[in-house]
Amino acid sequence: MPKSVLPQELHQRRQAGELLHVVDVRTPREHAEVRVEGARLMPLGQMDPQVHLAEARQQPIYVLCRSGSRAELACAQLEKAGFEQVFLVQGGILAWEQAGLPVTRTLVQAISLERQVRIVVGSLVLLGLVLGWRIHPAGYLLSGFVGSGLIFAGVTDWCGMALLLARMPWNR
Repeated sequence: MPKSVLPQELHQRRQAGELLHVVDVRTPREHAEVRVEGARLMPLGQMDPQVHLAEARQQPIYVLCRSGSRAELACAQLEKAGFEQVFLVQGGILAWEQAGLPVTRTLVQAISLERQVRIVVGSLVLLGLVLGWRIHPAGYLLSGFVGSGLIFAGVTDWCGMALLLARMPWNR
């Protein structure tokens, strides 16, 4: 589990003029919709710490995403790559906004990655039910497979569907 910091603490450090590396690991569309000013966009699926953060190896790096799950994965990648001062921003951009801290918004309305996962998973479950009912009982296996994937994602906090969707063209 990475070290963590509350959004308010990070904001206070920024206000005090500390040199901080804030990394946002959400998709470009999510980042375009709402972001912490000065946060560097580095989508989780495209992050290469050795290339993108080489200059910050000895400095604190604060990682955030929408709610914290992707940021936790990114923190693990950074620590594995040898970065020692890696901090998870607790609760991500949602907690940042709830704390009333400043964000930059644009009129771009992106569908969050979490909502995209719910839409795809729900569609696949429904498709499996329809296939099983109308075409062949083996169609129910699709719903079972997707349900198993949801259980796995809940237990491990790793969602392959989210990582796959993050690489789709509309999320770049």
